[in-house]
Amino acid sequence: MSEAELVLRSTRVITPEGTRAASVAVTGEKITAVLPYDAPVPAGARLEDVGDHVVLPGLVDTHVHVNDPGRTEWEGFWTATRAAAAGGITTLVDMPLNSIPPTTTVDNLRTKREVAADKAHIDVGFWGGALPDNAKDLRPLHEAGVFGFKAFLSPSGVDEFPHLDQEQLARSLAEIAAFDGLLIVHAEDPHHLAAAPQQGGPKYTHFLASRPRDAEDTAIATLLAQAKRFNARVHVLHLSSSDALPLIAEARADGVRVTVETCPHYLTLTAEEVPDGASEFKCCPPIREAANQDLLWQALADGRIDCVVTDHSPSTADLKTDDFATAWGGIAGLQLSLPAMWTAARGRGLGLEDVVRWMSERTAALVGLDARKGAIAPGHDADFAVLAPDETFTVDPAALQHRNRVTAYAGKTLYGVVKSTWLRGERIVADGAFTDPKGQLLDRA
Repeated sequence: MSEAELVLRSTRVITPEGTRAASVAVTGEKITAVLPYDAPVPAGARLEDVGDHVVLPGLVDTHVHVNDPGRTEWEGFWTATRAAAAGGITTLVDMPLNSIPPTTTVDNLRTKREVAADKAHIDVGFWGGALPDNAKDLRPLHEAGVFGFKAFLSPSGVDEFPHLDQEQLARSLAEIAAFDGLLIVHAEDPHHLAAAPQQGGPKYTHFLASRPRDAEDTAIATLLAQAKRFNARVHVLHLSSSDALPLIAEARADGVRVTVETCPHYLTLTAEEVPDGASEFKCCPPIREAANQDLLWQALADGRIDCVVTDHSPSTADLKTDDFATAWGGIAGLQLSLPAMWTAARGRGLGLEDVVRWMSERTAALVGLDARKGAIAPGHDADFAVLAPDETFTVDPAALQHRNRVTAYAGKTLYGVVKSTWLRGERIVADGAFTDPKGQLLDRA
């Protein structure tokens, strides 16, 4: 504490040991001590006392489509990382699509890093991509620092990122297992999707029928079988079908190394409330019924679902047409993920400590950043979000920082106002005012 440069004090600090009144000492970019609330402030240290606001570790969002370069009109590193910072997120990992080029070779990764370098308001890492024809590129990408590899088992929606069939999945998994990498998978079975009714038009019930639960369940079963075959590490992306939970639990009991995420929109929005033609609610797999949502919450609370991420996937507003069959599928949620999750969690009797576990601690662990991210503990980066958990606000799309201000949360009243966000000991957002970009580009440790 004697060499501390900053002391951040609150009556409510969320630490790995629980929530308590504390003074968090920071030297340089690191937390050096978590001390009693009334610990003396050393000479020369700056005291920031946030009163009764909650200090929580900056969130780690491991599923973000920044779309930069190539589709920067959809999003971009500048706007995405500003939105994340405004929402208390201090680290994100960028998906290998919908940028052009996709992050599927070392050269393409280098291009992505060059674009992001001077635009990142928060720390940014990168996923690689597994395509039908790039097995030879997977180990070089791993060695270049990507955190793992994204694959689709059904069409991705963009031509430059084709999906894997079962033989291609096996080939990619065998290669990734050879260096104990991680494959993260959009799991919907193309045959089940093709067999589902495809009526199109503005009715959400028709869209929901076109992406049935059994498409998810079958693809997840396929993935789990292949993971067992190769003793590979796999991660199920954006789970929406509660029917797949027993499959995942059985695989874990059988020794399969599988983790699973879900998203705020599956936990806070329901099919019953989606208006016809409102494609701001469209995503794949889809937002399902309230009864399904209840089962996802149960699985999250008891640990069968590991973590919560945004799957932030925006587009230009003109692609969000009123025809669910042709509209772009993606929810833009970076800035609102923390208040949306906190609002829903408190309504179910869950606490902010739970939200931190799902959205910071476990996401950091998923990508191997848990030695420096995801906790307020000595030796960790001094990344914080300062939250007024009992204050509410009504979502105004005009106040959002992502590039195209389309949101499924428009008009909703949410609990939890982010007062400030801190990155490696520096306050980067306070009351809506941003510093210049201070983010670093991260590699897999």
